[in-house]
Amino acid sequence: MLLKKQISVNYFINLIKWDVLAIVVYATLVGSLDHVAFLKDISIPLSISALIATLLSLLLAFRTSQSYERWWEARTIWGAIVNDSRTLIRQLILFIPEDTKKQEYIRSFASRQAIWCYALSENLRKVSFSEKVNAFFSKLGKDSDNRPNLILSQHAEELANIGMAYNLNANKLVQIDATIARLTDSMGKCERIKNTVLPRSYSMLIHFLIYVLMTMLPFGLEDNHWIIEIVITTIVPVLFIAIERTAILMQDPFENKPTDTPMTTLSATIERNLMEMSGQPAPATAVNSADYYIM
Repeated sequence: MLLKKQISVNYFINLIKWDVLAIVVYATLVGSLDHVAFLKDISIPLSISALIATLLSLLLAFRTSQSYERWWEARTIWGAIVNDSRTLIRQLILFIPEDTKKQEYIRSFASRQAIWCYALSENLRKVSFSEKVNAFFSKLGKDSDNRPNLILSQHAEELANIGMAYNLNANKLVQIDATIARLTDSMGKCERIKNTVLPRSYSMLIHFLIYVLMTMLPFGLEDNHWIIEIVITTIVPVLFIAIERTAILMQDPFENKPTDTPMTTLSATIERNLMEMSGQPAPATAVNSADYYIM
């Protein structure tokens, strides 16, 4: 996730540099040759370029809105995961009767829930699982293609054991199970966002229209000031390219990029909270990143 300070302009420019280069080269060539040969006789009404620019604006507004909704939904889901993780341990502390095994059960749930957060974030980003997650499953003696789902199944199994061991009130069991169900729901929502790809044809259409606008624009401008013509022919398409790229960056919040939902940082926060609640040593607070983003 990008931070408020030290945002890297170079990172964004690097994403659009080839488009900008193509636009600058074209604008320079057309602006320089617009007064010679057959090019000076070509005239396209500026209203045509304005019509294409208006169409582009509408498409980009829709695209940016949809991308931001996906990005914000991802952040909202992880906010719910933070809350439900704390709620799960709080319910166990409150509902399990005091005895010698209570603390063992609570610590088991807390450690497993912390690992679930890391496993979910790494599974969504399609990166190799961390040593912490691998060590947990090695100790567990089980594995699955969907590790976060297996951990939630372990939650449910241990909850059933607790219910039988303490003969817990059914209402209390239902409340704890509802919290686990919300975690399952959040996992499913993340997987939906991850696996739902916005149609590539939509991006291709926008990109095509930007280049059509770039091609037509110089032939509708006044020929008296060729430098101004080059500048305008460069700036207008570049602005549209920048807006489109911004939408593309936001549409996939689980791609291990600076614009991602900060799942690793949130998982570390959850882990510290749960360890404190369950009476276990809390991991050290992460050092503030020197970069312009956190993961």
